[in-house]
Amino acid sequence: MESRKITFSPPDISEREIEIVADALRSGWITTGPKTKELERKVAEYCGTSKAVCLNSATACMELALRYLGVGPGDEVITSAYTYTASASVICHVGATVKLVDVAPDSFEMDYDKLEEAITEKTKAIIPVDIGGVMCDYDRIFEIVERKKSLFRADNEIQSAFGRVIVVADSAHGFGAKRNGKMSGSMADFTSFSFHAVKNFTTAEGGALTWRDISGIDNEAAYKQFMLFSLHGQSKDALAKTQLGAWEYDIVAPLYKCNMTDVAAAIGLAQFERYEGMLERRKEIIKKYDEAFLPLGCKSLQHYEGGNESCGHLYLLRIPNIDLEKRNELIIKIAEKGVATNVHYKPLPMLTAYKNLGFDIQDYPNAYRQFENEISMPLHTNLTDDDVAYVIKVVKSVLGGN
Repeated sequence: MESRKITFSPPDISEREIEIVADALRSGWITTGPKTKELERKVAEYCGTSKAVCLNSATACMELALRYLGVGPGDEVITSAYTYTASASVICHVGATVKLVDVAPDSFEMDYDKLEEAITEKTKAIIPVDIGGVMCDYDRIFEIVERKKSLFRADNEIQSAFGRVIVVADSAHGFGAKRNGKMSGSMADFTSFSFHAVKNFTTAEGGALTWRDISGIDNEAAYKQFMLFSLHGQSKDALAKTQLGAWEYDIVAPLYKCNMTDVAAAIGLAQFERYEGMLERRKEIIKKYDEAFLPLGCKSLQHYEGGNESCGHLYLLRIPNIDLEKRNELIIKIAEKGVATNVHYKPLPMLTAYKNLGFDIQDYPNAYRQFENEISMPLHTNLTDDDVAYVIKVVKSVLGGN
């Protein structure tokens, strides 16, 4: 067999990204400024929301959403046991209590019946996870929080405006995904996206937060609050301070620093010009993988069924009849033939930080079963058809010798 090197998830950067970044560098304005504001406008328009905020990570977006809502000590926030740490660490950051829910059998989504059971009078928010670019069942989630609204105890004006548990989606993987024709970013109350280097759409580091219009809450006031949160609580951003004679500012609270720069936003503006084609290419690769691997008895995350039009971020392949040790052996054998793979995810109760919070993987058997035989295949828009064929050939050969 020929040998080649297939990386797992490199960024897709063209000359166009380099050109717009160079424009930003030459402009004399490289921190938060006009390009960041333009990217925010484009994200909001793309997602179908009135506003968007661009920050330096999806993690910052989620944390600031919780802080905006006034979630803190004494409150509980529910998320999935099958996710990356960011979905839960932000709950810890604001001083609230993490509640983890197992996934449904043979699924990467939370068990919605268990989610409903987990809601108490202390629950302020739910963080569903759009894993791999496939959106959760938000209709079901909103039915649950409506049924449970009698338990909800609002602690401030914003929570009172909702009158129920608030849905703060972790759609780090989901920029460009749709469910029943609705864009990610427009279905949950708040939605955070990641624009990290390994994501479909990148700004090198970065993320965006969108939110649905909230009855009784002024969108412009909400946007200004997020600006305060992200820039030390400073009453004027750096761009406003450059106006002649406009140096003076106030610090309204000792807040945080997590703004996006114009250099980063420039990459995103160029990515937007190519993004629809990039999503289509991911769909082509997923189809090739499914046609090759599903007849072998493998299972994969289904990106384009049940009303979903995924953005195709990850190809999660589950190998039948293997355990953790055998799965790890397969990863090594695939790597020896030049193909980089990954695993998404090690469930949170298996990690030291969450063991120390009292979580035990034995309480999350479905998450463990999803994890122990999962291998994530390379899926990115730098792959050629020959690269995809090589990945398929390697994986089939390794599984054949399984």
